[in-house]
Amino acid sequence: MVIYSFYIFDRHTECIYSKSWLPPSVSEAPSNPNPPDHPRADRRSKAARAGDDAKLIFGTVFSLRNMVRKLGGDDDAFISYRTGQYKLHYYETVSNLRFVMLTDTAAPSMRNVLHQIYINLWVEYVVKNPLSPVEHKGGEGVKNELFELGLDQFIRGLM
Repeated sequence: MVIYSFYIFDRHTECIYSKSWLPPSVSEAPSNPNPPDHPRADRRSKAARAGDDAKLIFGTVFSLRNMVRKLGGDDDAFISYRTGQYKLHYYETVSNLRFVMLTDTAAPSMRNVLHQIYINLWVEYVVKNPLSPVEHKGGEGVKNELFELGLDQFIRGLM
């Protein structure tokens, strides 16, 4: 099983954490066919592209979740969807934190994994940390070394 990336969105729809486990040759491959010295070459930073990716992922999740609720009622829950290239897994907490994970298409449901990340890592290292801000205004992300190390170790144990 391959895990491509992981995102956490707060209740204000801001991406407060993102992590990618793609090899550098894949994740940094230019999406622009123009050479770097070409006038139309994409000169945006890697951080700007990551921010755009997070916005696209949240928009996709938001739209699909609303469609599922309209078609199936409030009791139906959006858990995942699959394309030919990846599978997106979704978990929403009671406090409206949204955990999203992108994996390969053959991966089983990761809902329990996302729940474990929330309970064992997020709550333990971020929520219970008195130095961690409660709100992440303006897209200020989570900067907690224990959370990041625990998440990386947990995900690498799954791969």
